Amino acid sequence: MNLRGPSTRRKLFTIAFGRPFLDTLAEGLLRLAGGDPAYLPRVTVLLPTRRAVRALREAFLRAEVPGREPGMPLLLPRMQPVGDLDAGELMPVGEAAIGEDLAVLPAVPELRRRLLLAQLVIRWGAQPGRDPLLPGQAVALAASLARLVDKVATEGASFDRLGDLVPEELAEHWQMVSKFLEILPQHWPGILAEEGALDPAERRNRLLERQAALWRHRPPSDPVVAAGLTGGIPALAEIVSVVATLDRGMVVLAGLDRDCDREEWAAIEADETHPQHLLAVLLKELGIERAEIRDWPEAASDGAAPGRARLLREALRPAATTDAWRRMPQFDAAALAGLSRYDCANVQQEAVTIALLLRRKLETPGASAALVTPDRGLARRVAAELRRWDIDIDDSAGLPLARTPPGTFLRLVLGLADSEVAPIPLLAALKHPLAAGGLAPGVFREMTRRLETAIRGPRPAPGFAGLRAALGNGRRRLLGFVDRLESCCGALADLLAADAVPLARLAQAHVEAAERLAASDVESGGQRLWREAAGEMAASFCHELIDAARDLPPLAGRDYPALFEALVADVVVRPAYGRHPRLAIWGLLEARLQQADLVVLGGLNEGSWPGAPEEDPWMSRQMRRNFAIAVPERAIGIAAHDFVQAAGAPEVALTRAVRSEGVPTTPSRWLLRLDAVLRAAGLDGRLQPEELVHAAVGLIDEPGGYRPLPLPEPRPPLAARPRRLSVTQIETWMRDPYAIYARHILQLKAADELDADPSRADLGTAVHAVLDEFVRRFPRDLPGDAAEVLLGLGRAHFEARLSRPGAWAFWWPRFERIARWLVAEEIGRQREVVERLSECKGSLFLDMPGGRFELTAEADRIDRLAAGEFLLIDYKTGAVPEKRQIDAGFAPQLPLEGAILQAGAFGEVTGTAAALEYWRLKGGDPAGERRDIGNGDPAALIAAALERLRALVARFDDPDTPYYAVPAPQWRPRFSDYRHLERNDEEEAEEWTRTAPG
Repeated sequence: MNLRGPSTRRKLFTIAFGRPFLDTLAEGLLRLAGGDPAYLPRVTVLLPTRRAVRALREAFLRAEVPGREPGMPLLLPRMQPVGDLDAGELMPVGEAAIGEDLAVLPAVPELRRRLLLAQLVIRWGAQPGRDPLLPGQAVALAASLARLVDKVATEGASFDRLGDLVPEELAEHWQMVSKFLEILPQHWPGILAEEGALDPAERRNRLLERQAALWRHRPPSDPVVAAGLTGGIPALAEIVSVVATLDRGMVVLAGLDRDCDREEWAAIEADETHPQHLLAVLLKELGIERAEIRDWPEAASDGAAPGRARLLREALRPAATTDAWRRMPQFDAAALAGLSRYDCANVQQEAVTIALLLRRKLETPGASAALVTPDRGLARRVAAELRRWDIDIDDSAGLPLARTPPGTFLRLVLGLADSEVAPIPLLAALKHPLAAGGLAPGVFREMTRRLETAIRGPRPAPGFAGLRAALGNGRRRLLGFVDRLESCCGALADLLAADAVPLARLAQAHVEAAERLAASDVESGGQRLWREAAGEMAASFCHELIDAARDLPPLAGRDYPALFEALVADVVVRPAYGRHPRLAIWGLLEARLQQADLVVLGGLNEGSWPGAPEEDPWMSRQMRRNFAIAVPERAIGIAAHDFVQAAGAPEVALTRAVRSEGVPTTPSRWLLRLDAVLRAAGLDGRLQPEELVHAAVGLIDEPGGYRPLPLPEPRPPLAARPRRLSVTQIETWMRDPYAIYARHILQLKAADELDADPSRADLGTAVHAVLDEFVRRFPRDLPGDAAEVLLGLGRAHFEARLSRPGAWAFWWPRFERIARWLVAEEIGRQREVVERLSECKGSLFLDMPGGRFELTAEADRIDRLAAGEFLLIDYKTGAVPEKRQIDAGFAPQLPLEGAILQAGAFGEVTGTAAALEYWRLKGGDPAGERRDIGNGDPAALIAAALERLRALVARFDDPDTPYYAVPAPQWRPRFSDYRHLERNDEEEAEEWTRTAPG
């Protein structure tokens, strides 16, 4: 429709770059009212989004016009959101604003639509010759299909042309995709008809088209203002064109560039990545020349930053016209006034920089500041950094429901029931703040801690029965706690294990289990779980899911968790109001048409702003053009418009991270273009950060001073020092006295890992247990099938310890090789050995200055030899002590066992040691190895070890002797549970810093 008539010129306006759009719009409407309080309520204002509606209400309160003080009460216009270019945020015109003439079918609920589309996808995959799809996969595909359906409706295209899109010469992949998409025109309209509903985008189109038709035939007598709407959506362009023709209609555009020449404007019309492209398309569709568009209101001046406007226009000019940069005149440095740039080392430094900028703005009375970024991770970091100063701020772009407390709790409850009550999912659910299980939260936390302590180590058997078996019969309170947890889960675990369950029944059981687990002693689960904005959104989602699944076919319970995760991933919780009156964090959609005194444009890297091109699994770029729907470049143009509009604030800071997760980043194309223009304009290097802010970022986490604490030197009284240690602990005492202090005096014991995999230590324990039983059964003569007997004992012990198939597959072949080597070794020694003794316990008492000291031992094996002497053997499935350690006395285990043997302290075993041997049972190649450490004279080694022990005990019997942490670093133990307490690594790092070159 051509609108070039004289009556039209007065009806199209623009709010120039640099002016706050909504504040200026409100001031203009108040001027038009002229003090008539009945004028504004008769005005209808059409805006892009609901957030713009809310922001315009606030702008009216701030507005300053002659005859009215800011904040004075007034009757507001009728404000209606009519849609946005992002199909995920389109808002339909409500029926209440339309009248009976425009009544249309309701929109199909989004969850219902995705589940219905998922059923189509599942049925398609179930056909012969195709790969069947799981429900979770189908739901993910359904979400993509729903976006395609909305995009086709938004762009005014039709699936009737689908068959013409894929010529036979194209790849087989596109042929298959085209056949898959045929489910939409063939089945989807019939499904919607049965539902009595429309797709949201189609419904919005019909509402807008009928509203346009109604206004065309029955023009309203009251004013209508279309503000901030752009082109790109045919139905939206139609309503704008109709408003422009109304006698009392007005169209207000945002930041229209009226200064570029015709050649550049023609290039803009062809360049979909340009920020003015959609405005150019809209004006072309309306048949309006830019010269006919005036400022709003008519008496208004140009934008607040004309030099910056020209700079940005040059930086973002179409690529086809960038040769103009060669002829560009010099810019005045005033064009950079109020503009700064921060290239931060990483994302965390960028977040700190932004937080400092926002916090500093609060020092100016009444000033406002906002972060605008599409990077939600950066937004969360900035919100966290602002808490340094007790500033609580919301990200108005919202938080995924799955990341909120109730959303996380729902996922954890599902993970608990679906994991056969494995320790990690179990404790993750029980430690969530919402979990109480019908008890007082403090009592519930205490019981959870006790349960965690009890089940650490290898995973218990599956289910609550396995949990009870792991606890045993002596823990009545914990067993009762497990019963309570099982009662909270109800039928959910059984339903998840079933082969066919109605989806609505699964969702209902899921919600009921979550409510039971969330209940406390004074509040119901619903009261605790569904409170506040996130809880209300979670309740709405669960209710809609149960309702949407009412008549769908059953599915396997094991498929429900993935389906739930796919459905909840796209649900966003947006705050109803900002928590802070002067600071805000906006996404790109929320920032449109809004402005603050300071605007920080954050995350200006390629892939973030602008985002990476949307991957379309359904159509190639050329297919989209042929199908008459927008190509990915359209989204870049929209993001560019958002960037330019936000950059019109009085103060603007541009920030980016040079590295993200250690990977170098690429600056946003707009920053690169800005750099190029500044070089051409003679302002290269003039866009810099504020030195004060830059310096503050480096100092904010800098400590006031560094005073290293001395390493621990505890000197407990003699009465607290241990008087009984084993031979293995003597070695620890020599290498790391602090470990003895922590274990035996402080009584600190390292907790086992949760759901621990069997380790080499577990292999050693199992091997020791097997060999102990074998030796006890056959102390003298071996059976004829000794190898098979030993392997049989091994299977019995390993099955009890290595319940996981992966662990069994890794460790059992090693034991088979160990067993065969060991039997061969025993057969070769039968004439030398009279008797084999296993796990012999003994102790030796020493009279020392501090009192009697007891040395204990449990020898792996003692062989009585035919010559009358004994052979002491220690099994090692890991490393064997090196010769230098043995010679220096830092591996005293076997020699001290020899001392106990000589003293007759191994029960009835009394005599001298003919040899001291380590048997290394590693199961590799070779499978085993014997190593004699006595060098033919074990008596000398035994005497030296006993003498060192006496000296060690005597030294620590002196109360002034400290328990140092690793006094001799060269003899540091390979493993220690107390390394973090000893802080030796700090000293080593400090020493390295002092001595490092440079």
